[in-house]
Amino acid sequence: MTTWRPHPHIRVVAIGLHWRDGRLLAAEVRDDAGRIKGVRPLGGEIEFGESWRTALVREFNEELGIDIIIIGEPLVMENIFVHEGSTGHEVMFIAEVALPDGAFSGQDRIDFREDNGEEIIARWFDLADLDVEGGPSLYPTGLKGLLRGRWT
Repeated sequence: MTTWRPHPHIRVVAIGLHWRDGRLLAAEVRDDAGRIKGVRPLGGEIEFGESWRTALVREFNEELGIDIIIIGEPLVMENIFVHEGSTGHEVMFIAEVALPDGAFSGQDRIDFREDNGEEIIARWFDLADLDVEGGPSLYPTGLKGLLRGRWT
Protein backbone atom coordinates (compact mmCIF):
# COMPACT_ATOMS: atom_id res chain seq x y z
CA MET A 1 0.00 0.00 0.00
CA THR A 2 1.21 3.50 -0.85
CA THR A 3 1.47 5.95 2.06
CA TRP A 4 0.15 9.24 0.73
CA ARG A 5 0.86 12.60 2.30
CA PRO A 6 -0.25 16.07 1.22
CA HIS A 7 2.19 18.11 -0.85
CA PRO A 8 4.18 20.72 1.12
CA HIS A 9 2.94 23.54 -1.11
CA ILE A 10 -0.39 24.93 -2.32
CA ARG A 11 -1.76 22.83 -5.15
CA VAL A 12 -4.33 23.93 -7.70
CA VAL A 13 -6.59 21.05 -8.68
CA ALA A 14 -9.65 20.34 -10.81
CA ILE A 15 -12.21 17.71 -9.82
CA GLY A 16 -15.28 16.51 -11.67
CA LEU A 17 -18.73 15.73 -10.36
CA HIS A 18 -20.41 12.90 -12.23
CA TRP A 19 -23.88 11.83 -11.13
CA ARG A 20 -25.64 8.53 -11.84
CA ASP A 21 -29.18 8.14 -10.53
CA GLY A 22 -28.55 10.93 -8.01
CA ARG A 23 -25.32 9.33 -6.76
CA LEU A 24 -21.89 10.95 -6.98
CA LEU A 25 -18.86 9.20 -8.49
CA ALA A 26 -16.00 9.39 -5.98
CA ALA A 27 -12.76 7.57 -5.20
CA GLU A 28 -12.14 5.97 -1.83
CA VAL A 29 -9.66 7.75 0.46
CA ARG A 30 -7.91 5.43 2.89
CA ASP A 31 -5.92 5.97 6.06
CA ASP A 32 -2.51 4.39 6.63
CA ALA A 33 -4.15 1.22 7.96
CA GLY A 34 -6.14 0.82 4.72
CA ARG A 35 -9.53 1.78 6.20
CA ILE A 36 -11.85 3.96 4.14
CA LYS A 37 -12.03 7.34 5.86
CA GLY A 38 -13.73 9.22 3.05
CA VAL A 39 -14.33 9.68 -0.65
CA ARG A 40 -13.37 12.39 -3.12
CA PRO A 41 -14.55 13.17 -6.66
CA LEU A 42 -12.08 12.29 -9.41
CA GLY A 43 -9.57 14.74 -10.83
CA GLY A 44 -6.14 16.03 -10.02
CA GLU A 45 -3.50 18.70 -10.14
CA ILE A 46 -3.48 21.40 -12.79
CA GLU A 47 -0.10 21.53 -14.50
CA PHE A 48 1.75 24.81 -15.09
CA GLY A 49 0.30 26.59 -18.14
CA GLU A 50 -2.76 24.32 -18.25
CA SER A 51 -6.32 25.56 -17.81
CA TRP A 52 -8.55 23.90 -15.23
CA ARG A 53 -10.76 22.60 -18.05
CA THR A 54 -7.85 20.99 -19.90
CA ALA A 55 -6.56 19.49 -16.64
CA LEU A 56 -9.93 17.99 -15.77
CA VAL A 57 -10.35 16.38 -19.20
CA ARG A 58 -6.75 15.09 -19.03
CA GLU A 59 -7.16 13.64 -15.53
CA PHE A 60 -10.29 11.65 -16.46
CA ASN A 61 -8.56 10.42 -19.61
CA GLU A 62 -5.46 9.34 -17.68
CA GLU A 63 -7.40 7.72 -14.85
CA LEU A 64 -10.36 6.16 -16.65
CA GLY A 65 -9.37 6.23 -20.32
CA ILE A 66 -12.42 8.28 -21.31
CA ASP A 67 -13.13 11.76 -22.65
CA ILE A 68 -15.55 13.75 -20.52
CA ILE A 69 -17.66 16.79 -21.27
CA ILE A 70 -17.55 19.62 -18.73
CA ILE A 71 -20.98 21.05 -17.95
CA GLY A 72 -21.21 24.66 -16.82
CA GLU A 73 -18.96 26.82 -14.72
CA PRO A 74 -16.97 25.59 -11.73
CA LEU A 75 -17.31 26.12 -8.04
CA VAL A 76 -14.01 27.42 -6.67
CA MET A 77 -13.11 26.29 -3.18
CA GLU A 78 -10.11 26.52 -0.88
CA ASN A 79 -9.31 23.26 0.89
CA ILE A 80 -6.99 23.28 3.91
CA PHE A 81 -6.94 19.83 5.48
CA VAL A 82 -4.96 17.41 7.65
CA HIS A 83 -4.30 13.82 6.55
CA GLU A 84 -2.43 11.49 8.91
CA GLY A 85 -0.96 14.50 10.75
CA SER A 86 0.23 16.37 7.63
CA THR A 87 -1.41 19.57 6.45
CA GLY A 88 -2.44 20.04 2.84
CA HIS A 89 -3.63 23.16 1.03
CA GLU A 90 -5.48 23.22 -2.29
CA VAL A 91 -7.40 25.65 -4.45
CA MET A 92 -10.03 23.61 -6.27
CA PHE A 93 -12.03 24.04 -9.44
CA ILE A 94 -15.06 21.76 -9.08
CA ALA A 95 -17.31 21.20 -12.10
CA GLU A 96 -20.03 18.83 -13.18
CA VAL A 97 -18.96 16.42 -15.91
CA ALA A 98 -20.70 14.00 -18.26
CA LEU A 99 -19.16 10.67 -19.19
CA PRO A 100 -19.59 9.23 -22.68
CA ASP A 101 -22.89 7.42 -23.24
CA GLY A 102 -22.72 3.91 -21.83
CA ALA A 103 -19.38 4.43 -20.04
CA PHE A 104 -19.20 2.06 -17.06
CA SER A 105 -22.90 1.20 -17.35
CA GLY A 106 -23.71 -1.87 -15.32
CA GLN A 107 -20.62 -1.37 -13.16
CA ASP A 108 -20.94 -0.54 -9.48
CA ARG A 109 -17.26 0.35 -9.19
CA ILE A 110 -14.31 1.44 -11.30
CA ASP A 111 -10.79 0.25 -10.51
CA PHE A 112 -7.80 2.24 -11.80
CA ARG A 113 -4.24 3.19 -10.90
CA GLU A 114 -2.76 6.60 -10.13
CA ASP A 115 0.51 7.67 -11.76
CA ASN A 116 2.38 6.48 -8.66
CA GLY A 117 0.91 2.98 -9.02
CA GLU A 118 -1.60 3.33 -6.20
CA GLU A 119 -4.72 1.23 -6.80
CA ILE A 120 -7.89 3.30 -6.56
CA ILE A 121 -11.52 2.23 -6.29
CA ALA A 122 -14.23 4.66 -7.36
CA ARG A 123 -17.93 4.08 -6.79
CA TRP A 124 -21.17 6.06 -6.89
CA PHE A 125 -22.24 7.34 -3.46
CA ASP A 126 -25.51 8.75 -2.18
CA LEU A 127 -24.79 12.14 -0.57
CA ALA A 128 -27.11 11.16 2.30
CA ASP A 129 -24.63 8.40 3.24
CA LEU A 130 -21.64 10.76 3.40
CA ASP A 131 -20.58 12.99 6.31
CA VAL A 132 -22.82 11.07 8.72
CA GLU A 133 -22.01 9.08 11.85
CA GLY A 134 -20.44 5.77 10.85
CA GLY A 135 -20.17 6.69 7.18
CA PRO A 136 -17.28 8.01 5.12
CA SER A 137 -16.63 11.74 4.80
CA LEU A 138 -16.96 13.61 1.52
CA TYR A 139 -13.76 15.47 0.68
CA PRO A 140 -13.05 18.27 0.44
CA THR A 141 -14.74 19.08 3.74
CA GLY A 142 -17.67 21.39 3.11
CA LEU A 143 -18.35 20.14 -0.42
CA LYS A 144 -21.54 18.36 0.59
CA GLY A 145 -23.03 21.61 1.85
CA LEU A 146 -22.14 23.39 -1.38
CA LEU A 147 -23.68 20.63 -3.49
CA ARG A 148 -27.02 20.55 -1.71
CA GLY A 149 -29.47 22.34 -3.96
CA ARG A 150 -26.98 23.04 -6.76
CA TRP A 151 -26.69 19.62 -8.46
CA THR A 152 -28.92 17.30 -6.46
